[in-house]
Amino acid sequence: MTESIQIAAALTKAAKEIHAPRSLEETLDAIVRAAQSTVPGFDHVGISVSHRDGRIETLAGTDPLVWELDELQYELRQGPCVESIRDEPIVTVEHAENDPRWPAYLPQAVRRGLRAQLGLRLYAEEETLGGLNLYSTESPTIAADALQLAELFATHAAIALGRSRTEHQLTEALGTRKVIGQAIGIVSERFQIDETRAFDYLVRASTTGNVKLRTLAEEVVTTTNDKYRRTGQGG
Repeated sequence: MTESIQIAAALTKAAKEIHAPRSLEETLDAIVRAAQSTVPGFDHVGISVSHRDGRIETLAGTDPLVWELDELQYELRQGPCVESIRDEPIVTVEHAENDPRWPAYLPQAVRRGLRAQLGLRLYAEEETLGGLNLYSTESPTIAADALQLAELFATHAAIALGRSRTEHQLTEALGTRKVIGQAIGIVSERFQIDETRAFDYLVRASTTGNVKLRTLAEEVVTTTNDKYRRTGQGG
């Protein structure tokens, strides 16, 4: 089997694993497991998610060392993980002990066993979703086929992550719409006003109290449910 066929076969297998219908958490776990078993020369894999407020958070990893090295980069605001998300889409580190970049990060990482590292940005439709971070504690170099496979794999991982995140956001949105609708009904009944005025009431209360509309709606629904439960128990 030629090298290109081997890469295609490995990628096809990985794609099947990460594109299977599953929750966001399960998708993240599938991505790191598939990357660990597919990309040669790396011992540990993690996946980071980039938040809108600039925070970077590790949500899945194959070993505690992943969280340790990821967190170290976030705290120091430097390293391949951070740079791949914010600056260069692909960042490689070979012979980590001799690399002069990121002087606050690499010496500490080397003491923890790091020998080589690869960071790849995960993005869809020009939106950065996060990063795929691969760590080697055995080999100090990164083979050309490993880099090629990692790039192809990151594309599939980004699609899977983007799809799963969209579904997750949709579920959250549906939940928000439902609880706000319940709160509108309660306010409408309580003050004998129509739904439009009830919604306006909630918006004003949310703004005045500096509370998110969903949070306020949840409080209204919870308080009302508790009241009826107590009334039922008392009867």
